[in-house]
Amino acid sequence: MMSSTPKPHIRSLSREECESILARNHVGRLAYSWNEHLDIEPLHYVFDGEWLYGRTSHGAKLTATGELWRPVAFEVDEVEGIFSWRSVVVHGGLYTVTDDGPEWRQEAWRTGVELLRSLIPESFTSDDPMPARSVMFRIAAQDLTGREATPAGGGSPV
Repeated sequence: MMSSTPKPHIRSLSREECESILARNHVGRLAYSWNEHLDIEPLHYVFDGEWLYGRTSHGAKLTATGELWRPVAFEVDEVEGIFSWRSVVVHGGLYTVTDDGPEWRQEAWRTGVELLRSLIPESFTSDDPMPARSVMFRIAAQDLTGREATPAGGGSPV
């Protein structure tokens, strides 16, 4: 018996295509390990071409990643259908960012606040709708990989 479901075409995405997907989306999932466990959490973010900036609250992910660099993965998906999707995975170091300490950290804080306020203008103000998410982080977009599935004979602009 012949299948009526066409086989999808799956291809790897270029770095430029991956960056485009990261730039136009603002919700992804942070994957990290702690105490011999793996976990993944949805977070909002902004991509500036080199770094993903986001916010979180204190908890397991910060205990796991700590104040210093820690390797993490961050995934962003665009899904239109079962055989029509794009997915990007960022592998890089996660750093917490504060408004004190070395100048690079203060500059990263200012950049992150500006970028995050492009999504939620009240971020880090007295009117912040998510005040518990008081910790800013950034992830170095060192290694980007992406895949796209399209229906047989179809294609989509990335």
